[in-house]
Order: sequence, then structure tokens, then C-alpha cells
Amino acid sequence: MTAHTSLPRRAAAELIGTAGLLVFVIGSGIKAAELSRDTGVALIANSLASAIGLVLIITLFGPLSGGHLNPVVTLTAWWSRRTGGDGLDGREALVYTLAQTAGAISGALVTEAMFGRVPGTFATHVREGGHLLVGEVVATAGLVVLIQGLDRIGRPKLIPAAVGAYFLAAIWFTSSGSFGNPAGTVARSFSDSFTGIAPESLPGFVAAQLAGAILGLVLARVLYGTARPPKTVTTEVLPTALPEPTSEALPVSDKEAYETIG
Repeated sequence: MTAHTSLPRRAAAELIGTAGLLVFVIGSGIKAAELSRDTGVALIANSLASAIGLVLIITLFGPLSGGHLNPVVTLTAWWSRRTGGDGLDGREALVYTLAQTAGAISGALVTEAMFGRVPGTFATHVREGGHLLVGEVVATAGLVVLIQGLDRIGRPKLIPAAVGAYFLAAIWFTSSGSFGNPAGTVARSFSDSFTGIAPESLPGFVAAQLAGAILGLVLARVLYGTARPPKTVTTEVLPTALPEPTSEALPVSDKEAYETIG
């Protein structure tokens, strides 16, 4: 994130970027379900397209806003600022979260319209059970540890590819399918499709994601210590006066002139 980028422009990047992410996730899910009756094949196609899209969007919008696309990531950035590191203040975090949520819902509605479906139809896929909530805690905690860890060891440039790879893997190794994003979870309730989630399942999933975020911050602190302090600009202090030249350091002609003046 560039320091000179205005908050409105960063908010716009978060809104558009999160909308794009939901287009990738929901759109590829609808297309996969249309082309294959095999759930496993559909999930492979959906997860690959979603992960690739996530990497592209973070790479594109990261220099503008940080490429959060997720209130959980914004929450951790806010917490890093509070604990002495670089991040967002409370106002910025609130604006980011609102932009992400609005963008995610917009992306879901646009995708529904793009595939000739009725926008705003609520999902009917109920996702309930303690094991799914445990999966969301694990998925979100892992995401936070990944991002915080790479930042604290000084390798933030790896985050786009690493997050995409993690998202692809977590879709398969978690029981919940790794939603891991409160804004995206809310938006997916507006799509009665392969990737949808019924509104009644939202409270449990969002609560599990927030719990996972807190767990991830604790684990990152244990593993990597405190957040890196903000970068500071250092300047060299120039001497107030140049040393008086000595006669030995001057050429012969300059030496004679110097002695004459002296």
C-alpha cells in the first residue's frame, strides 16, 4: 500500500477488488455445476479459478489498498497498528470493512445477473454443525498466521501467491470449504448456487471466522513476536562546517596561493 494513496481511492480498490473476488468464486461455481454433475470435478474447477482470481486481484490492488478484500485481514491490520506496527487506524478499518461488504454483495448480484439468474435470491444451502465451525476457525486462523508471518519475517511480496495457494488448499483440507471471509460469506448468501450459504448459517460462520482471526493473531505473536514497527526515514546529519584545508593536501599552485592569503 502506498502511503500517498487517499482513503477514498483505497476504499474504491477494496470495493472493486472484493466484488471481483466474488465474481470469480460464485461465477466459477455456477459454471462448474453447469458443466459437470460430479461434485468433485466441479469443486476442482471452482477452487482453481477462485485461487487464481484471488492472486490476480491481490497483485493488482495490493499496491493501492493492501489488497485486503476481507474484514479479517483488515482487523489484523488494525490490531497491528494498535500494537506498534504498521497498519490501519480505526476509521480506515471501518471504511475498508464497509467497502469490502458492499463490494462482495455487489459482486454476487452481478454474477447472478451475468448467468441469467434472478439477483438477490437467497441461498438455500444450509451449512450447520460444529465440525463446520471448527473448520472455519482453522481456515481463518491459518490465513492470519500466513499473512502475519510473511510480513514479520520481511517477505510481504510473497503474500499474493501464498494466500492464493493457501485458499486453494484450504478449500480441500477444511470441513467447511474455507469461507474465511465475513464479507464474502454474507455475499454468498445472495446466491443460491454451488458456493452459496443459507442466511441462517451466517451467524455461526462469521463468529467462527472472527474467533479464527483472534486465534491466528495469538499464534502469530507466539511464533514471530510483535508486529514489525513502521518504516522510518533516516537522514544523515551533515557537518556544520568543512574542516580547514591543510597546505599538504593542496596542489603546489593552490598551496602558494593559500599561504599568500594566510
